[in-house]
Amino acid sequence: MSTKDVGLPAQRSPVLFRMLHSRRVRWRTAFSYAIVIITVMAVMTVAILRFFNQRMLATATTRAQAQVTAMATMPELAAAWDDPETLAGLLAEWSTVSGTGLTAFGADGLLLATTNPAHADAEASITPPEVRDALAGAVGSSVRVDGATGVTTLFTAHTVQADGAVVGILRLGVPSTALATTQRALRRMLLIATSLATLAIVSVMVFQAERAARTVRQLTDVAERITGGELGARIISYSSGEIGQLARAFNRMASNLENLLRKSEQETDRLNTVMYAMNDGVLIVNKLGKVELINRGATRLLNTAEANALNQSFVQVVRDHRIVEVWQRSKTSAGQESDIVEGNNNRSLQIVVTPLLRGADRGHLVIMHDLTRIRQLQTIRQDFVSNVSHELRTPLAALRALVETLRDGALEDPPAAQRFLDRMESEVDALTQMVQELLELSRIESGQAPLRLQAVTVAETLRPGVERLRMQAERANIHLSLDLPPGLPQVVVDVDRVQQVVTNLVHNAIKFTPPDGYITVSAVADRPDMVTVAVRDSGVGIPSQDLERIFERFFKADRARAGGGTGLGLAIAKHIIHAHEGEIWVESEQGKGSCFYFTLPQRAGSE
Repeated sequence: MSTKDVGLPAQRSPVLFRMLHSRRVRWRTAFSYAIVIITVMAVMTVAILRFFNQRMLATATTRAQAQVTAMATMPELAAAWDDPETLAGLLAEWSTVSGTGLTAFGADGLLLATTNPAHADAEASITPPEVRDALAGAVGSSVRVDGATGVTTLFTAHTVQADGAVVGILRLGVPSTALATTQRALRRMLLIATSLATLAIVSVMVFQAERAARTVRQLTDVAERITGGELGARIISYSSGEIGQLARAFNRMASNLENLLRKSEQETDRLNTVMYAMNDGVLIVNKLGKVELINRGATRLLNTAEANALNQSFVQVVRDHRIVEVWQRSKTSAGQESDIVEGNNNRSLQIVVTPLLRGADRGHLVIMHDLTRIRQLQTIRQDFVSNVSHELRTPLAALRALVETLRDGALEDPPAAQRFLDRMESEVDALTQMVQELLELSRIESGQAPLRLQAVTVAETLRPGVERLRMQAERANIHLSLDLPPGLPQVVVDVDRVQQVVTNLVHNAIKFTPPDGYITVSAVADRPDMVTVAVRDSGVGIPSQDLERIFERFFKADRARAGGGTGLGLAIAKHIIHAHEGEIWVESEQGKGSCFYFTLPQRAGSE
């Protein structure tokens, strides 16, 4: 249903609204200018008309006074003054010639003769003001509506003298008809000129207002485009003057804003890159206990997803009361708090909580350092020190005892002395082997022991290592066999290194397999481009908690202590197999035996 159907006003589009608004601005500005201009022009017209009216009145008054003065001083007038009929005829003649009205008053101010009979009744008993002024010796003049004719008339009066004595007053009346005609013409001319000037000025002002409005429209449009994310929007053209300065200032502001936003985006991108590349977990918790930010490291350590953590309760996200306690302590103390928490999956976390001050709002930065690897390295180091010290202590103690025995007289007994020397040689060999293994592992890890690869059969690779330990297996009453199916492809390996791996694995199997047990070395081409070798025994097996660390250097399961060794053999084996781009792993069940697997690369094109 449309808005028209329900009687609601249709909503104006933003573009139409801007157009209407801009037009309102233009016409509102033009109308304001027009009002001011019309007012000014009207005042100027009134002032000009008043000025010209006064000037025309003054000119007419001067002319009328000159006329009446000339007439009043004519000898004919003074000669005819005492004869009313002659005086009336003379006034009528002069009135016809000058086109004015003439009236004669006696020295007492009473009417004697007039060219307008209406004055006889209107002014018979009233002395006009201009006549009184003339009798008083001043220039008599006035402008008033003639009571007899109803026409505005300019009256001027002058004394008439005979033999040096004032015998009366001659008054001249000029109707304002001509003056009014001139004034009307002047008003018409001024009105036309004023209207044309006003129209021209208003047109110019409308044009200027349109230019200003165009710039305002561009300002509005560009501002909305910038608000919408188009930071490169600018005002293309603009007028001069203050509006132009405003447009240029707006463009500079937009450029500065764009640069600031670009820098802010770059800094935000760099911060996000650093945040999400960190292995440490980082969370920001606001004062309400909601998670505002969480990085990838924190989601990994907490085993959660970013979408499931943002804007959620910190307590629900971490799901560990020990971490929550550190956060609560920081809130209480308003300072930094830290603690080490042993989390799930044998993970050690160092929790550091720091308050964040944002005006009146306090949040907290939570940093989670994963100490698991450090703890493992510490354990490896401790195990290494323990194993090496144990392995060194035993032969060194034996050597010391043998030396003391020889000093105490065993040298006097040649058979005993020879036996002690053999024992000493054996202990020295054990120490030498341990040192050689340490040096070997160091060379392999540092890449200083390059492989000498060659294409050989699997039998040529495995058989020498097995046969080298066959007599040792037979003395331990253990059945050692090599099971190689026909048709195995050739492998590309360093034969000596791989035989070292086989010897190490078989030797370990002999040490931890009880009498009447078995050890089987087999191979199968069950992977693309790889041959899988297995060393299986029926020994005591490996505890499940030791399987993940069995290939770590210096690590020895507790069951291995009685068998001697430094715990370096499997670490060396792992590095050798990895150098061949292969894999090595173990499957074991305690009490049922173990099976070590490793892969070797096939020769390209071999079957």
